[in-house]
Amino acid sequence: MRLATPVILVQVGMVLMGAVDTMMLGRVSATELAAGAIGNALSIAVIWSLIGILLAIDPMAAQAFGAGDHRRIGRVLCRGVAMAVLLAVPGTLIVVNLGPIHEAVARVLPFLAQPEPVMPIATAYFRGLGPGVVAFLLFMCLRQTLQAMSIVWPALVSIAVANVFNAVANWALIFGNLGFPALGARGSAFATSASRWTMFLVLLAFGWRYLRPYIRGWRLAWLRARALRPFFVVGLPISVQVSLEVWVFTAAALVMGQLGEAQLAGHQVAIGLASISFMVPLGFAGAATTRVGNAIGRRDPVGARRSAGVCLALGTGVMFLFALLFILFPGKFARMFSDVPAVVEVAAVLIPLAGLFQIADGAQVAAAGVLRGAADTRFPAAVALVGYWLFGMPAGAWLAFGRGMGPAGLWWGLTCGLVFVAVLLAFRVRVRLWRRALVSMLPADPDED
Repeated sequence: MRLATPVILVQVGMVLMGAVDTMMLGRVSATELAAGAIGNALSIAVIWSLIGILLAIDPMAAQAFGAGDHRRIGRVLCRGVAMAVLLAVPGTLIVVNLGPIHEAVARVLPFLAQPEPVMPIATAYFRGLGPGVVAFLLFMCLRQTLQAMSIVWPALVSIAVANVFNAVANWALIFGNLGFPALGARGSAFATSASRWTMFLVLLAFGWRYLRPYIRGWRLAWLRARALRPFFVVGLPISVQVSLEVWVFTAAALVMGQLGEAQLAGHQVAIGLASISFMVPLGFAGAATTRVGNAIGRRDPVGARRSAGVCLALGTGVMFLFALLFILFPGKFARMFSDVPAVVEVAAVLIPLAGLFQIADGAQVAAAGVLRGAADTRFPAAVALVGYWLFGMPAGAWLAFGRGMGPAGLWWGLTCGLVFVAVLLAFRVRVRLWRRALVSMLPADPDED
């Protein structure tokens, strides 16, 4: 709990910036809110696909710290920074060109086309996000390294500062305050990019004294292809798993756009609310990755199992409480994000469903965090493919269109997919930590002393 609480606050702070964007754009128009929803969904899907590779830092640095191997932590950090810079190049190019890419895809797959007024605004939104991609990747690299050593307060400070900056920047650029023009969704994107640079620079400043010992003595040889191989072996399956999960919700937003602007905007309100509560079990999962990785590094199977059990219990249990709130007060939550009656009406229907799937979502992310600490990353990726894309999304599309259930049908399908993933990942934790010898699945480091 000492580690998880600040991790949760950091996660909530990261999502809160997006929630503030949604709240402010909801006061402009349903079109601006829908454009921001599409822009945020697609850009986050791209960026988190890249961040997935950087999450290889979690088990590598955590196990090295548990074993007391500080030189290996330096190698992991060096490679993480290099990977963040390299990944930022294609990431930025893809993000700024997402508008034309989506239009080209929509010609081949017409069901992905969005309402005509939405995409031009979303395209401008994408371009405003481009400058912040490299800053976000570098922030995640430094944050994961510090978290693996149970140092989380610098990230907490950086998120707090960035949230204040983001709120002021949104207020100025969306509505045209402080002498700035009223830019709507495009202004929100500029504010997001600037906030990501603020996050990175503040984290670097406050975390420097902890990071500096691991930066000394960096060698160019640590970045050769053979040395980077372990990074890809662990990171690519994490990237696949994260991508499959993020993209299924992105696809849900695109499919929802077929039902109308109000339906898309209402979906964004519900998913934004669910994203905030999801940060709590995600924080527990991050803490479990660190604690399980540390325990494996020091060869402590009892400690690893204890951390896994606590994480699964907390991750699932807290989502029961959020589910209860969402079911009891859907209208009040919907009006926090928008004052457009049609949007509020759709959101109020979807928010109780969000509460139901939160329980499975908490269980699956907790189990995935435990497995990541053991560097068990391939099985979760395979389960995500089957659960989200071969089961959940097809079922949701069939219920939404084939059975005429509309937005609620899509959410029921996603809920079924999450339950499937949660059950299999929990079973995998049982097998890996209780029924087998507890050993690291990390590949050998070619630069190991």
